[in-house]
Order: sequence, then C-alpha cells, then structure tokens
Amino acid sequence: MIELLRTNDIVLISAVEALLRDARIFVFVADENMSVLEGSAGFLQRRICTSDDQAEQARALLREAGFGAELSES
Repeated sequence: MIELLRTNDIVLISAVEALLRDARIFVFVADENMSVLEGSAGFLQRRICTSDDQAEQARALLREAGFGAELSES
C-alpha cells in the first residue's frame, strides 16, 4: 500500500475516493475509524492509500484533477 495523501478534510477525501473509484483504481482510507473515535479535535488525519502497482496512475489522475498540492511526498 502506498499513501497518496493525508488530510482531515472530509470533502477532499470524498472527492478523491470518487475520482479514483470511477477510474477503477483501488482506494483505501486508513485511520477512518480512529478519526471518528478521536472526536472533532482533528489530531488524527485520514490517509488515502492505493496499491503499489496503481500508485503512479493514481498520482497522475489526482494531479490532472487539480489535487497535486495535496499529494504526500514519496
């Protein structure tokens, strides 16, 4: 699994998930349940991940859609 981005922005998470799923790219939101348990303080960010073999395709798609600044370094 490769982390694509990390955020607390649920709108961004939803948009990225929809974009990747529409492109048939595997997407997994890690730490989703921990963020809910933590409450509204916003300490724990959710991580959007994909499989190793689809990471470059996912990054290219996210850059093309205007989410390039949100991508994690790697």
